[in-house]
Amino acid sequence: MDLRTSVFTIVLLLWGFSKAVPIMVREGRADNSDTVDITTRIMSSNNASSELLIEGDLVVPRTRNALICWNNNNNCLWKKSSNGIVEVPYTLSSDFSYDDKLIIDNAMATFNKKTCIRFVPHSSQYDYISIENRYGCFSPVGKTGGKQVVSLNRQGCVYHGIVQHELNHALGFYHEQTRRDRDHYVRINWDNISPSMTYNFSKRNTNTLNTPYDYSSIMHYGRTAFAIQYGVETITPIPDASVQIGQGQDLSDIDIQRINLLYGCCE
Repeated sequence: MDLRTSVFTIVLLLWGFSKAVPIMVREGRADNSDTVDITTRIMSSNNASSELLIEGDLVVPRTRNALICWNNNNNCLWKKSSNGIVEVPYTLSSDFSYDDKLIIDNAMATFNKKTCIRFVPHSSQYDYISIENRYGCFSPVGKTGGKQVVSLNRQGCVYHGIVQHELNHALGFYHEQTRRDRDHYVRINWDNISPSMTYNFSKRNTNTLNTPYDYSSIMHYGRTAFAIQYGVETITPIPDASVQIGQGQDLSDIDIQRINLLYGCCE
């Protein structure tokens, strides 16, 4: 076998191998099977953000009182049409790859399938979400009026659970560990939190919709959120400290129930 024949054979074999074996996704690529630590990924991604954020990923509106939606004020909810469907128009930046878009679509699919929320491509609607590849993972809470940015940085935020987390903020939901009755269910370890970060654990007078505290909510931060040093625990479930919190895989059953209650999906 001469040299040219050998080279041709090797190239042919490599070509056949590339067709038979799926191309490995680039390092850091988000996928639905990955178990994501919501807090760690969001905080890490938001280190470079210049946005004014509270609780790690909530955009503080610059044009109005930041507390206007704490009680799930109806002005902050997306409108339900006469057919019972709540359309949330959105645009998606061209920065996102095909794989990114698949993950975002799949994250939206749970809302579309299990609630009356429908994320629909933006056309001429005044109020809409602009999903962009900015520095960090963040969103305002509820409908803010006009264009509102939901940031999903490609390198750290395009994970199934994080996409759902930020979209749920945009629907009007806050973090589980800041709800008004949280002290019955978790202990905040203040000594493990930097004094400059304690405001992130302020309780909010939010509407619980008469649903139980949800340790498994996609909106619950993990045990080490805003820790003064790596690995120390800032949030401890009570009375059972072994309960898992901060999962980042999918909307919980109670998350879905709350969306349906808030938007009257079952009426």
